Amino acid sequence: MTRAQNNPVFTKIITQALSYTTQHWVTPSPIAQVKILYADQPHPRVPVMYDPTIVILFQGKKIGYVGDTVFQYDAENYLLMTVPLPFECETVASAEHPLVGISIRIDPQVLQALLLDIGDDDSVIRPCSGSCGVNSVPFTEEMLCAVERLFDAMKTPRDARVLGPMIVKEITYHILCGEGGAALQALVNRHTHFSQIAKALRRIENHYADSLNVEQLAAEVNMSVSAFHHNFKAVTNTSPLQYLKSYRLHKARLMMLNDGVRAGAAAVRVGYESVSQFSREFKRYFGATPGDEVARLKVTNMAVEES
Repeated sequence: MTRAQNNPVFTKIITQALSYTTQHWVTPSPIAQVKILYADQPHPRVPVMYDPTIVILFQGKKIGYVGDTVFQYDAENYLLMTVPLPFECETVASAEHPLVGISIRIDPQVLQALLLDIGDDDSVIRPCSGSCGVNSVPFTEEMLCAVERLFDAMKTPRDARVLGPMIVKEITYHILCGEGGAALQALVNRHTHFSQIAKALRRIENHYADSLNVEQLAAEVNMSVSAFHHNFKAVTNTSPLQYLKSYRLHKARLMMLNDGVRAGAAAVRVGYESVSQFSREFKRYFGATPGDEVARLKVTNMAVEES
């Protein structure tokens, strides 16, 4: 039995979260940085891409796959995604026990401000070891209490506007002081390889349709090509060119679903010169043609998971 079962705080939060959901995967909340997550049926393992985000589930679970790494996030463990990262995800949910949770957008400026407030406290500041791009971290009682107050703040527009960002900052603080702290610190520490790769990922995010190459990306973060390849794979578990391809394909998929863009136009917008090459790589990556994939997502409402 998980601690979420028969826990009145979880029950209260789930009830409040369900009052906001529109039965789609993602619903905006009254607090700008926070979205409500919902799914009432299981979904098989499919490619997804998350922006830097904290995902906290109160019911249901998801299983993520990044290369050979498998991780789970549920009512016991939250997901900490510190870079835009393509991975594969499986959803465990049902009509009787739907997946219910929230996502919180990570704000580097809030992180910087918190670290300045924390100062040189050795009990909090710690080095980040290994790959920090994706982490499954135990959900603490301190975070649960803050989330309860977050939902209370959503009840009135003024509280949501004034108190909401303050409580989001508190949740971020608890993460910084806990097991996920090293990953967040690495994101804003300019002297780590992780932050250098994060800078390269932001370059891809902002210029994915341009003619980017590995030599150019490595030079922009002051790394040799070999060092850039090594550190890039440590953070994302993939090569720079494969990451760029995945990012373009995800962006094209969202354009087709959310904006009604045709496959050929989407291919050009994300940087493909050949529509046929785009279609081949899209089918190889998602397992379906662009048209079939968009039709499937419209039925399951899954594509907004990546927005």
